[in-house]
Amino acid sequence: MNWRSIWTIAKKDLKEVRQNKMAWGPAIVVPLVFAVFMPLLFIILPQVIPVEDVQKELGDLDGMLRAMPPALQVLFEGKDLEQIFVLYMTGFMLAPLFLIMPLIFSTVIGSDSFVGERERKTMEALLYTPTSDMELFLGKVLAAVIPAIGLSWITYVVYIIIVNTASYPLFERIWFPLPTWWPLILWLTPALAVLGISATVLISSRVRTFMEAYQMSASLVVLVLALVAGQVSGVLFLGVGTTLVIGTIIWLVDAALIYISVINFKRSALVAKL
Repeated sequence: MNWRSIWTIAKKDLKEVRQNKMAWGPAIVVPLVFAVFMPLLFIILPQVIPVEDVQKELGDLDGMLRAMPPALQVLFEGKDLEQIFVLYMTGFMLAPLFLIMPLIFSTVIGSDSFVGERERKTMEALLYTPTSDMELFLGKVLAAVIPAIGLSWITYVVYIIIVNTASYPLFERIWFPLPTWWPLILWLTPALAVLGISATVLISSRVRTFMEAYQMSASLVVLVLALVAGQVSGVLFLGVGTTLVIGTIIWLVDAALIYISVINFKRSALVAKL
């Protein structure tokens, strides 16, 4: 396997991604909502409304806090109502929503991998390059995984800055990120990005339009919504151990999916679609 050829394909795709406004639209809007608007909403809310109203918001939260593992309950000890609300919403409730980002970024960029080549009339030249099917496939995957993970990590950095800055008057210290966020950022996020990319690149090689590829691959978001539902209902909390286990399972699925995709990927099928 020629890694120089793989990287050449990846660099070409990265250049095209930078010029694709449709691919960069979600990369701008989603981080603004998740990393800026939502944390500011939940941090400012308990500071501008009466404590009694915050208590109403915490009514259902009390049961969720009691359902948390003891190691997580300790984080709330000695906190007042406003601090509990901000800590719970920004430190726990929003956490699984951030896992949508690597999937969105990877599916948008991955959907453009082969369909974009076809729509730009550059597919034929790509298919006749002196590379193997595996090198071509891995080059496409690498071109999507780099910006997907990079954009996700940049959004996390922005979120950390916003949360600590906006909540500093309330906590009078820098308290975020919580320990539970590190495996989510460094382990689970890359796993989901690779999952989205490996599935999307394969889908993109079999359909004819960017929107068709994007719509089919967007169904992967259901996996993250299940984690969101588990966190909201109190059935599942993304603690350090839970996040590591989920991430490991997804990495195993990634490995299997990439293996299956490489075995089944044939450039001859792409030639037939030209």
